[in-house]
Amino acid sequence: MVVGVAGYYGFKNAGDEAILEAIARELKARGHQVLALSGDPKRTAEAHGIRAAHRLNPLALLQADLWLLGGGGLLQDATSSLSLLYYLSVLRAARFFRKRVVVFNQSLGPLSPWGERQVQRALRGIPLILRDQDSLDYAKRLGLPATLGADPALLLTPPPVKREEDLVLVIPRAGVEPEAIKNLYITANHLFHEGKQVLVLLLQPGYDDTIAKEFYLHRIEATSDPRRVLYLAAQAGYVISMRLHGLILAAAAGTPFAALSYDPKVAAFAKETGAYYQELPGDPIKLSKAAMYGRYPDWEKVAALKERARQSFDLALGEGEPVRRSRERG
Repeated sequence: MVVGVAGYYGFKNAGDEAILEAIARELKARGHQVLALSGDPKRTAEAHGIRAAHRLNPLALLQADLWLLGGGGLLQDATSSLSLLYYLSVLRAARFFRKRVVVFNQSLGPLSPWGERQVQRALRGIPLILRDQDSLDYAKRLGLPATLGADPALLLTPPPVKREEDLVLVIPRAGVEPEAIKNLYITANHLFHEGKQVLVLLLQPGYDDTIAKEFYLHRIEATSDPRRVLYLAAQAGYVISMRLHGLILAAAAGTPFAALSYDPKVAAFAKETGAYYQELPGDPIKLSKAAMYGRYPDWEKVAALKERARQSFDLALGEGEPVRRSRERG
């Protein structure tokens, strides 16, 4: 079977590329072919060893038997209402072409009242697999039946690398309030003065470059390659991240982590894993102490999330409990 995947792919965001890498690996291991919609099809095909088509080419939707919308945080309009309309239009077009569609391991929200109405209409009758409990609760409030999954990137296997217990990855994100970036910088300074090696890791080169100068006293690396991020996460003794996939790849690598949450999806993951987290702008003293004194997540909860991620593929592919087919035109 050819399985299509639609998400924020081909834009040099390590988190989204980690999702696609995990989805592609799992689908290929199950004997399926993978076709991804991408902003840079050539790069996506080369990076992940799959077929890719431009995300603005609607005829590409004819080339797959099943379309997975996700994973990621696509069903929100906090960043852009146009983004939400794009993903819902992909979903509607796939249904128009009578393709089976599954919303796959998404977060839901934040949504404006307008966005809620758009999502309620577009997702009616479509199998909905959400990656966190907060999103599942939100879906119920909107009257949308849903199943609980987990982020596919949790299934990525870390490389064999020697752990350096004194190495702390600090992962900021551009586009948040300046005080939060300042507090994360102070956190990095505290850790450095306590004898830790600090590496500031930027997961979206280009976009995150605007905050690099704020961490000029520390080593900085920028990469959109999820394999490199996973390697560094496996090598580190601790990870402090604003970005969701800094946390998820740390969890995949078995490295303890703490979050500085700029978005509900970050807080949701921290809560589900029992990890320490703060809302913006954060407290640098408490955050640095979490790393220095080894405040760990609940690894049993992490293992449960990984199992949920595996089972979500069974559900989406119809290999577990039956999923509803979206054959009607939307």
